[in-house]
Amino acid sequence: MVSYWQIFTVFAKIGAFTIGGGMAMIPLIQTEIVRRGWLREEDFPDIIALSQSAPGLLAVNISIFTGYRLKGTKGSIVATIGSVLPSVLIILLIAMAFTGYQDNPVIIRIFTGIRPVVVALIAVPMLQMARKSCRKWWSYVIAAAVLALVGLLKVSPIYILIVVIVVSFTIARIRDKTRRDVK
Repeated sequence: MVSYWQIFTVFAKIGAFTIGGGMAMIPLIQTEIVRRGWLREEDFPDIIALSQSAPGLLAVNISIFTGYRLKGTKGSIVATIGSVLPSVLIILLIAMAFTGYQDNPVIIRIFTGIRPVVVALIAVPMLQMARKSCRKWWSYVIAAAVLALVGLLKVSPIYILIVVIVVSFTIARIRDKTRRDVK
């Protein structure tokens, strides 16, 4: 049985050792909760989709979902506190220590050097999810098209989701009708 302390320490470690928040936290979250058997590998993309759909921060939503799954409401509260507390404390320390240094060239170079790492931390789990989620050739085409629409043409993801929902619903209705006609 998983204890509240285990939930807290795992999510505190995640919160303390990931830079960039949100998507950059996904590889560490996935490694920690799947390795411990708290969630299955194949359930993880669904959890990310659910967490992105809910309002709020991605990592916090994943923490809430995982904590709830393990220990109910109290587990979700403990996981959330564990996930958020290190970041809050680190930001407070940085704000106190670096006030007046934000224009320091060394500090600017440090944060400039961190950016590519954060990009890689975001890209790796997205590529892993794409490999696991895209099972047919047309799903790769859809993923590439959405990437181009959102990334290059700056189309709102809301419009894309609405179109995908309408098209998926229409295809499902046509297939149901075809199956009924065959019988």
